Amino acid sequence: MKKILIFSFILILYLILGSHYNILIPCPFKFITGFYCPGCGITRMLLAMLKGDFYQAFRYNPLLFLMLPFFIIYFLEINLRKNNSIFKKIDKLWLFLIVIFISYGIIRNISAFSYLIPTVVD
Repeated sequence: MKKILIFSFILILYLILGSHYNILIPCPFKFITGFYCPGCGITRMLLAMLKGDFYQAFRYNPLLFLMLPFFIIYFLEINLRKNNSIFKKIDKLWLFLIVIFISYGIIRNISAFSYLIPTVVD
């Protein structure tokens, strides 16, 4: 639990200082290939969430926005109940998530699904 709190603090500090000084790390996958990866927009999504703009956060990365509560619950549950996990099939869960994220990464680069790319709402 202590590790999660330290990681969360460092992440929030990076987001606040990075946006203030404009030194956020760009997506290397997008830079090299020109395609959006499944995680493209996550930094902007987290910044929008810190500002309380949840609609904009959703528009930056809909999949991760919807999955974030499940990841939080999952990691908290794993850390609090190491022996009595509600996720008995961890390998199958991770395989399922990998398939979802790879599929999402492919679909968001098809022009018919351009609404899935990181979008700034005016």
